[in-house]
Amino acid sequence: MLIIMVLMVAAFYFLIIAPQRKRQKAAKKMLSELKSGDKVLTIGGAIGTVTNIKEKTLVIRFGDNAKIEFIKSAVQEKLTPSDDKPDVEVKPELESK
Repeated sequence: MLIIMVLMVAAFYFLIIAPQRKRQKAAKKMLSELKSGDKVLTIGGAIGTVTNIKEKTLVIRFGDNAKIEFIKSAVQEKLTPSDDKPDVEVKPELESK
């Protein structure tokens, strides 16, 4: 019975705790490497450009130069230039005669 309990704890650690720690480390590293000009995605789904970075917050510029201050943990990911391109090419509809 003791062996089963130890195996369950080990499985729980390797399947849940270790991957979560790895994700937290990657997120912390990404936040520490942010700089002005980086394009980011917030947890709310808004995409903008970082304009100013403070100790616990950062200012993100959206669309028509609207600037909003967020806490750093509100940033979900840093976008790369390839993320800006649409997945599918949108073609205009053909006009019917």
